[in-house]
Amino acid sequence: MAKAETGTVRLALVGSEYNYDITQMMLERAREEAEFLGATVGLVVKTPGVYDMPLMVQRLLQRKDVDAVVAVGAVIEGETGHDDVVMNQAARKLIDLSVEYGKPVGLGISGPGETRLQAQDRIENAANAVRAVVKMTRRLREI
Repeated sequence: MAKAETGTVRLALVGSEYNYDITQMMLERAREEAEFLGATVGLVVKTPGVYDMPLMVQRLLQRKDVDAVVAVGAVIEGETGHDDVVMNQAARKLIDLSVEYGKPVGLGISGPGETRLQAQDRIENAANAVRAVVKMTRRLREI
């Protein structure tokens, strides 16, 4: 991709394959929101789970044709506290990567502690994350 014009935001989406039925709908919702906002989705990649996302996000943030990344997934509560560990570690590393690379990373991941039904009700979190990174990218360009 060529250098972005002032208003064009070039996004990459990272989706978890875990809870695929939900995350596929989240990826589709993220694409719809990006199109609505006039952003371009250049890359859509998948990881086995939410815990695996930071490495993929890091690789995408290194690319010159990516202005921002949106991570989407659903961390559904299990019988142990594993969902808390997954979500807390992934969220912390994603924000660290955003600051390190100076590019927005959207947290379109629902959970932890949610049921499958709650995760389905929160598919819109993907669109919220797209809106946030598009706004942040445009505001960072202004300063």
